[in-house]
Amino acid sequence: SPREPPVQGAPGGGSPVRAESGLHAVTAPGTRLCQGRRPSSRRGLGFGPGWSRSTGPETLGLASRGPGLGSDRRRISPQLHLVALNSPLSGGMRGIRGADFQCFQQARAVGLAGTFRAFLSSRLQDLYSIVRRADRGALPVVNLKDEELSPSWEALFSGTQGQLRPGARIFSFDGRDILRHPAWPQKSVWHGSDPSGRRLTNSYCETWRTEAPTATGQASSLLAGRLLEQTAASCHHAYAVLCIENSFVTSSK
Repeated sequence: SPREPPVQGAPGGGSPVRAESGLHAVTAPGTRLCQGRRPSSRRGLGFGPGWSRSTGPETLGLASRGPGLGSDRRRISPQLHLVALNSPLSGGMRGIRGADFQCFQQARAVGLAGTFRAFLSSRLQDLYSIVRRADRGALPVVNLKDEELSPSWEALFSGTQGQLRPGARIFSFDGRDILRHPAWPQKSVWHGSDPSGRRLTNSYCETWRTEAPTATGQASSLLAGRLLEQTAASCHHAYAVLCIENSFVTSSK
């Protein structure tokens, strides 16, 4: 049979694609081919290069999935997920960094690709500022099953003490309804903030580093359907800690 012509490179890309070391690759227009290197295995979810407090984890471009989300369903509507950690915590969380890292770990464990941050104010952080500015007013806040909790992030800080929609449910990353499940005997959530989402420096369990009974952290009872009630609670209590997706992440292309 006649010889097939060589595969040409991408427009503007230069040389043709070749097979090297037994690996065949085809590049899309505008991409570069790194030849002679085998793909490395994906590293585990360590507290390492893939994560920092300022940027969160690198986005892997995964479709969001988790309990109740359906493993193959891709996200269509822009939205921000609000999810609880899998167990309640006292005020001694190893600081905001420790709480953020637990949000990161547990989100990745169920395949959520966005950057999740703890729903907490701290010494250098106001709760309101956690979500990216461009996403604060337009995107609904939803639970793990994509049920709407609030029409927007901004709406939580509009003077209603973080009022949620009637009948709203909050799920943990492993799919439990924290208002119904006995793993959360006290149906309250830490936040350390005033109703506008600003930090309360005298009521955030010493930057979330102490569980001393005499120290206090600002908390809210979920039984009233609010996230920002103003109760100064003993840091010895174990309350729910929520994690907010701080910007909308598109699904893989």
